[in-house]
Amino acid sequence: MATTERSFITNVWDFFCSLKLTLFLLFSLALTSIIGTIVPQGVTPPEYIAQISATKLQIYTKLGFFDMYHSWWFIALLYVFSVNLISCSIKRLPHVFKFISQPTLVLGEGLRNSFSLKGDLSFSGSIEKGKERLVEFLGKEFSAPVITEHNGEYHLFAQKTAWCRLGVYVVHLSILVIFIGAIIGSLFGYKGFVAIVEGTSVNAFERQNGQQMPLGFELLCEKFNVEFYANGAPKEFRSTLTVLENGKPVPGYSQVKVIVNEPLTYKGITFYQSSYGKASEGGEHYITVTPRNGGPTEKFTVREGVPVTLKDGTTFKLLEATQEVRPFAPGFSGPAARIEVARKGAAPQTFITFKNFPDMNAQRGDALIFGYEGTNAKQYTGLQVAKDPGVWVVWLGCALMVIGIGVAFFMSHKRIWVVVSKGNARIYGNASKNQAAFQMQFEEISEKFQHLKI
Repeated sequence: MATTERSFITNVWDFFCSLKLTLFLLFSLALTSIIGTIVPQGVTPPEYIAQISATKLQIYTKLGFFDMYHSWWFIALLYVFSVNLISCSIKRLPHVFKFISQPTLVLGEGLRNSFSLKGDLSFSGSIEKGKERLVEFLGKEFSAPVITEHNGEYHLFAQKTAWCRLGVYVVHLSILVIFIGAIIGSLFGYKGFVAIVEGTSVNAFERQNGQQMPLGFELLCEKFNVEFYANGAPKEFRSTLTVLENGKPVPGYSQVKVIVNEPLTYKGITFYQSSYGKASEGGEHYITVTPRNGGPTEKFTVREGVPVTLKDGTTFKLLEATQEVRPFAPGFSGPAARIEVARKGAAPQTFITFKNFPDMNAQRGDALIFGYEGTNAKQYTGLQVAKDPGVWVVWLGCALMVIGIGVAFFMSHKRIWVVVSKGNARIYGNASKNQAAFQMQFEEISEKFQHLKI
């Protein structure tokens, strides 16, 4: 019974120490990360839902594809991968640590024959004098050696950067630290969205699950601006934000300019510029009507879709307006409005009138010249809201990973032995990696070694 239990425990231990498990988990995490990139995360856009079937939508929802990085199975993969890394490190680290802390000081015949890098030196002086001279030589050319006497011979052992063999375990540790940071962010962080109309403030936002969550302070949108390229595409949209505590601006957080890639962070909550649009409550628009025969110009304050009747019975209606007409009318820029005009006994006419091109408005040739003078309608700024208390843990893990990879791949454990016997000395060398570079260094040391005067 005890043997069976011990065998089962050994099998479980070997399973978690398996390199095959590591490769499987790495492949699974990479594959699921690709899924998380392709499938929208958080609140699913309606246009995406329209593109997939109801069956796929149900499957994706049950599998948690729309919030994959918080799904139970993705977190489980991280946990198993963490256990795998810890198990591999526990199994191999003691051996590596022993290899570093208890190096081979006495070079046996078998090891001597296995080295390809070696050199000979004959001398006529005493063995004691030879040992002292070679200790001095190694200390100067490579590293101070450890001296061991064995069977009438002196074995001098010197090494450099032995600790670089631990670089891979620093990488293991960095991955675990990153996972810990990700789990902290998953458990105690959140993401959401908030839309703020110009001149108004909010004290809550909507999380990805649709729940409202208080900020703990107020965020005021002082102003919103958008700039366009020549083709009408948005070039930059900028929000001017102020943080309020108890109704008063917080010093250092007043009129902060927020653009894409330049967020605002306050009390661990970060606001990223995400989108913009026209405020849902609309606004008033200003239309001018000038008789072509030279009569006085009348100015009307209208709302979209609400008809206005003139003195002669003509009615007009503002169908829609934009603050940048360039994408819809190449060659024009600035605010514009689409207006429908109906005269008595005639079919309605629809046309566009431009604020920045009054001469174009007059070229219609109608009895009335319509102009668009702008609007007091406000825009809203759309901000992504995120809090991730584990982000600094993740950054620490990334820094450890860079250090560990640098040590593991760009440094090597270099070792040199010198075996001193009566009238003869032999030098041997070995490096854990980058043998070509170490060979050049060893050959230079070996040449000096063979020309020593003892």
